Amino acid sequence: MQTPRPPIAVMWFRNDLRLTDNPALHAALNWASDNNGTVLPIYILDDVMEKQLGGATRWWLEQSLSALATAIAAKDSTTENQPSATPLHLFRDNAQQVISRLRDDHDIAAIFWNRSYDPQSVQRDSALKNRCRDVWNLPCESFNSHLLFEPWQVKTGAGTSFKVFSPFWRACLKMPPPARPQPAPKTMPLSAIAPENAVTLAKLALSPTPVDWAEGLAERFTPGEQAARDQLHDFIDDRLVDYADLRDRPDHRVTSELSPHLRFGEISPREIWHALSHHAEAEPGHGKTASKFLSELGWREFAHHVLFHADDLRRKPLQAQFAQFPWRESKTDLQAWQRGQTGYPIVDAGMRELWHTGYMHNRVRMIVGSLLVKHLLQHWQHGLEWFDDTLVDACPAADPFSWQWIGGSGADAAPYFRIFNPVLQGEKFDSNGDYVRQWVPELRDLPTAHIHKPWEAPPLILQGAGVKLGQTYPKPIVDLKGGRDRAMNAYREMKAASTGDNPG
Repeated sequence: MQTPRPPIAVMWFRNDLRLTDNPALHAALNWASDNNGTVLPIYILDDVMEKQLGGATRWWLEQSLSALATAIAAKDSTTENQPSATPLHLFRDNAQQVISRLRDDHDIAAIFWNRSYDPQSVQRDSALKNRCRDVWNLPCESFNSHLLFEPWQVKTGAGTSFKVFSPFWRACLKMPPPARPQPAPKTMPLSAIAPENAVTLAKLALSPTPVDWAEGLAERFTPGEQAARDQLHDFIDDRLVDYADLRDRPDHRVTSELSPHLRFGEISPREIWHALSHHAEAEPGHGKTASKFLSELGWREFAHHVLFHADDLRRKPLQAQFAQFPWRESKTDLQAWQRGQTGYPIVDAGMRELWHTGYMHNRVRMIVGSLLVKHLLQHWQHGLEWFDDTLVDACPAADPFSWQWIGGSGADAAPYFRIFNPVLQGEKFDSNGDYVRQWVPELRDLPTAHIHKPWEAPPLILQGAGVKLGQTYPKPIVDLKGGRDRAMNAYREMKAASTGDNPG
């Protein structure tokens, strides 16, 4: 007589690719322990997940899934599993169909996952949860692993969602502090089943094709949970002390660069919160700079808060009047911006850093965004689409939230007339020109006085630096004053259209 297999709890990994402080995994393991069962770790690349990936995030996901599979394999405590047994089962299909087939073919007794907050994921998860409970009679639980606070937990005094960051973050800080992170499990009783429709990592086809352009990404970043934790501790030990003073300087590496690790859930915000809080208690002199960094973590929270409560953050301006904004269409201008050929050195440096490394300093993101949507009057969605494809930390919440903020149509957006001057921004935040020289090498030999405005350099200075404007380096794509005036005229035109006034 064949011994019946133990019941199986499915652990559905999504944007939570870690073992430490993973509430759904913790619950699945507890369920397995209570029911003498096993755990089946899975990842599903369905249409919802696929649409959230660009070229850079696809590369990151492939590396992160590989790291997670290795970490899970090291925890396997099931003696019947062979060393070659698959620790993480991958699927490329509709999520409900994957779960349905697993249930039909195997003794699936419960399913656990951590929540996502974009509308498409919420709709998918709600439908699946209803089917699990009402049709299949399958226990199904979801948890918060991606945020400090759930979007519906933080409310105004009137019980509504927040539209402005400062009162939102004050409300967060008044709430009970986030729970302490849970340690990674010491062992995991993995299921020995082999689902027929599972695929290999190679079959997910995440690698860049036909040419692998990700070499620069790999030079800059190492995906995976261990790399995320190493990055956090390196930041606290080496760079946090200067963070408050130098965080806006792209020529100094003082930012945490944790955003791609957070994007894929390789580290939890709770772990970051408690690590920073513990450090601030141990080093009172670092309290101010630790608080400043935690407020940036709060900005991430706010982006997800807005995403959850918005109708369609990617396509609809939060401020409805911006639906009337008279954007320009210019493929030539857009391509020059994408390729770092605008003639404004700080902008071109940022766009080239992005293309080579999949990353860009946050201050520079604001500068390049302002030039695109204001001086060039291109729709912010064009910038969003480019960042979605090229950033390793491209996030369903942070990207549209930030581009709407830059475009003036978002939550807590800066006044539209706040238009960054790329020359002044460069001179202020890259005062020696080191950042520009790194990423725009054709300007490397220009004196610092001219590095951010080469068109003002005397001919002999340009000649001595080997710069030929319009040949070795482009002339400015737009006159700054003229572009600013055009943007303000467009803004006034929008305001008139939204109020019915005659702009003339």
